[in-house]
Formats: sequence, structure tokens, C-alpha cells
Amino acid sequence: MTDPTALIGTRRRPRALVTGLAALVALILGLAACGSDTSGSTSGGRSSGATASSAGGTLTVADAGFTESRILAEMYAALLEKAGYKVERTSVQQTELAQSSLEKGIVDAMPQYVATYADLLNTEINGAQAASVSSPDLQKSLTALRSLAGRRGLTVLNPASAVDQNAFAVSRSFATEHKLRTLSDLGASGLSVKLAAGPECATRPFCQPGLEKTYGIKVSEIVRTGVDTPQTKAAVKDGKAQLGLVLTTDATVADSDLVVLTDDKKLQNADNLVPIVTTKSLTPKISAALNSLAPVLTTADLGELNKKVDSSREKPADVARSYLEDKGLL
Repeated sequence: MTDPTALIGTRRRPRALVTGLAALVALILGLAACGSDTSGSTSGGRSSGATASSAGGTLTVADAGFTESRILAEMYAALLEKAGYKVERTSVQQTELAQSSLEKGIVDAMPQYVATYADLLNTEINGAQAASVSSPDLQKSLTALRSLAGRRGLTVLNPASAVDQNAFAVSRSFATEHKLRTLSDLGASGLSVKLAAGPECATRPFCQPGLEKTYGIKVSEIVRTGVDTPQTKAAVKDGKAQLGLVLTTDATVADSDLVVLTDDKKLQNADNLVPIVTTKSLTPKISAALNSLAPVLTTADLGELNKKVDSSREKPADVARSYLEDKGLL
């Protein structure tokens, strides 16, 4: 893997790169004008993370503009408020703007993914041709990430066990008929399958090429239904495809009578959820507050939280707070 921004294209996380000073200025002005608080209302923004160094200071927590990231950011906000900080919330969908905002202290904290973020920083610091520093090994990826983040004035706190990765699902009847539990089982079966996914899956190392190289799975065709979409799950359920690209934090897969095949050879990298904090804003209280989530949040939990927002239309802030209360963190 040499281009993390290309790999991101196989996931639902919208991290398209943008360029230009004008875009960054727009973000700064937007934060200065307003930022949404944890209840979804607007409140006055700020221009620096320096005020967070004392109790009662103000922190800005950003999300990347999609459900999972919003839920995590709302959790961070609630935990920081409990620790005595005033928290303002904003959303920054573009990768370059989010990174600039963290480095400049416009944003103090943001949820990220260990492996993806490590490769993103590696590319920014060492160039597009730099060899990948991430792997399925969480500690290896985390060590690389912390070294790279430190060079950008950022601190990587403790990752949760919750991990958002590509996953591959088959219908329950197909799994039963062919005795499939793992991706290795599918490869060993010799079956040729149609794969429901986005068109980029044909060239992404964690998608079709990885399935073929790591597992020996025969992919005869990409059915272009997207990544973890209702269309992808319907195609597998209806037999238009035998395998579908979903995500580990999608709790609706079973609702379509699908089962995820275990990635037993660990094709996917360690994309555990992790808080990224501007080092200048960091205090022991902030570290303790955000690190309290790490030993609690699981992949299954995150899938259920996503489902509450996407399927039941609950508000991310309400879902986040209820979860933290249930876990005794608030």
C-alpha cells in the first residue's frame, strides 16, 4: 500500500483531499462564527486551543462528517465536559482541512483510525511513494502513527478495541451450503464468486487483489453496488452476487440474512478508533477523560450505535451520551 487516500476510497468515510488557502480560511472563519455544541445548537467559536490549558477552558472537537465519526466526537465532547471543559463541536469533511486545523490548534481533538491515519501522515511527511507504515498489527501501526503525529504537533491517545474495517459477507444459505466460516474457507472451496462492491475494489489491495492474493478467492466480476450500501447487501441476499463488501461496524448485515466471513489471515489493517489531540492543548485531565473510552468501546458496540442513528434516526449526541451513561463513564 502506497497511497492511503486511494485506499480510503474503498470505505464509506468521505475523506476526499482538497487544496488551497481559500478553503482553509473558510474553515477558520466558519469556526470563528459558530460551532455546534453537543446538542446540535450553535455557539460561539474560538481561534486557538491555548485556552484549554486550564480548567474551564474551551475545546473544539471535530468529526469527519459521517455517522460513526459524529458519534465518537459527541462521546469525546461529553467526556471532556464532564472533566470541566466547555466544548464546541464542528464538522470537517475534507482531509486537508481537518489536518491543518489540528496542527494549527483550531481543532483540539478528533477521532481517527490508526492504520489509515498513519499512512496518511506518512504520505504527507515522506511523500506519495513512501512505503506503508501500517499493518494488521495494532501496536506496530500505533507506534508508527505516534512517531509521525509527534512531528506534526499531535498526540495519539489510547485506541479502542473498536475497529472499522472492510469485511466480506455472504448469504446465510450460501455459507451453510458450502460450509463457509472464514475467507480461507471460501478460497479453499474453489468457488468463483461475483463480488458486490464499489468499482475501485478491482484495484484496491484490501479488496479484490487482496482476496485473490491472500486467500486464493476467485472473483469473476465486480457488481458495482458500492461499499456497504443497501444495494450491496440486497445483491448478495438475492443471489446477484455471492460476496459483498461491507464494514465491521455495520450492525445491519444480519438483518439482510447475511454473515461476515472471518478475515482469518488478517488482510485488513488495524483501523482501531483513536483520539487525536493537539499537543499544545493536551492536559492530564484531557488524556484521562478521552482514554477512559478505550477499554470500553467495542466493534459490536459501535455497530449498534451506528444503527441507532442511521436506521432509527436517533441523534448522535443522544446516542453517545446514553452509551456513556450505560457504561458508567458519565
